Amino acid sequence: MTVSVGATPRKIFLAGQWVESPDVLVVSNPATGEEVGRTYLATPEQYEEAVQAAERAFEVTRKLPAYERGHILRELSARVAARRDELAELIVAEAGKPIRDARVEVDRASLVFRLGAEEAERMHGEVIPLDLMPSSKERVGITRRFPIGPIAGISPFNFPLNLAVHKLAPAIASGNPIVLKPASKDPLVMLKIAEMLEEAGVPEGMVSILPMTRDMGDRMVGDDRFKLLTFTGSPAVGWRMKTRAGKKKVVLELGGNAGLIVDKSANLEWAVKRAVTGSYAYSGQTCISVQRMFVHEDIWDEFMSRFVAASATLRVGDPMDPTTDVGPMVDEANARRTQDWVDEAVAMGGKVLLGGRAQGTYFPPTVLTDVPFNARVCSSEAFAPLVVAFKFSSMDEAIRRVNDSDFGLQTGVFTADLADAWKAFNELEVGGVIINDIPSYRIDHMPYGGVKDSGQGREGLRWSIEDMTELRIMVLAWPQ
Repeated sequence: MTVSVGATPRKIFLAGQWVESPDVLVVSNPATGEEVGRTYLATPEQYEEAVQAAERAFEVTRKLPAYERGHILRELSARVAARRDELAELIVAEAGKPIRDARVEVDRASLVFRLGAEEAERMHGEVIPLDLMPSSKERVGITRRFPIGPIAGISPFNFPLNLAVHKLAPAIASGNPIVLKPASKDPLVMLKIAEMLEEAGVPEGMVSILPMTRDMGDRMVGDDRFKLLTFTGSPAVGWRMKTRAGKKKVVLELGGNAGLIVDKSANLEWAVKRAVTGSYAYSGQTCISVQRMFVHEDIWDEFMSRFVAASATLRVGDPMDPTTDVGPMVDEANARRTQDWVDEAVAMGGKVLLGGRAQGTYFPPTVLTDVPFNARVCSSEAFAPLVVAFKFSSMDEAIRRVNDSDFGLQTGVFTADLADAWKAFNELEVGGVIINDIPSYRIDHMPYGGVKDSGQGREGLRWSIEDMTELRIMVLAWPQ
């Protein structure tokens, strides 16, 4: 099936208005190279208009009662669910994501909006007794969270809907305006969401969805009128942004080279099944894709035999075909880069057990062993459908080797030993430890984020809202 928005470029959403610009952006299908549709890149004047509108809108949005914010978000959730097939097919066309995965992404986006509504309606403070010494007698503190002001959001290509919604929903829930820069490779799905924003009654100026050049994105990063920058993308770009962000808060959800530990006590059938999913979903183009896999020496032969065999059965092909497991990478340049990294690993002594050869934008499921840890497929973020496997002899060794990384996003640990599960939780230097599942596991209300080069701050509705609000205390004193 071919998805097209037609020959006329799709207008962009500027503070509640649909506008054009002289700079047309062509969006192509990664699987075929064919044009999916066209839209526009915002001009400097349009950017300025969006920021000024966000500043004006804040005087309205900061006073929006919880029931209105909740109503808007529930309307959005329902509209996303009602247009599930349309949105999923558009994600397939512009991002190359297999249709089964695209449908899950749409379902998750609907959930995020619903969760945003629930959080909007339970943003609460607390009562703090202050009479801890005589001079503070007859005093009590009451806390409440207040919206901080306009937010700058920059979202990536790999989840063009759900990761953008993870910025949009908490902004609306907390009463903050947001200017969102979607990825230029696949911005069309968020312009569909803009239609739903209009239908749901979002206040004028509260949301702008503007594809932009990188230079315009840099301008947004340094703009002091924004009170928070929330960015999901590559570590190199994210940390540079932080240095230019000025006084605003910065939340960075960056990359990783996620570790997976398979202990000798693991349920092998379950571990193999989940490890295959975690290694190759969306061609490995997720920041928590399994990249470094550590398997106990006692089960190495059996596990690896099963894992390679299961990986070899995955179907590589047309992402619109419901039977496809692995679609294209986002572009040919990334497939070539992956090929270079695999070739480097082999030249350093690594062995290819499966795959390892690019074909255009497609890269097959790939399994490597005997790769030195300083090879780029180990030390950097591959963002590709490949996994590098290593033996280990003890849980202490596995934890040490997972921690031997510049990244620390999430780690999966398959074990039936409760003591080892607690050891992993206590000692792994990551933002999330997933016991008896893959590091790629995420549900949208849990805190999500990393340490080290994997970023700072946490997403997940409640935690995003904390960053998008300021805690204020009122002290009540009784005259004595």
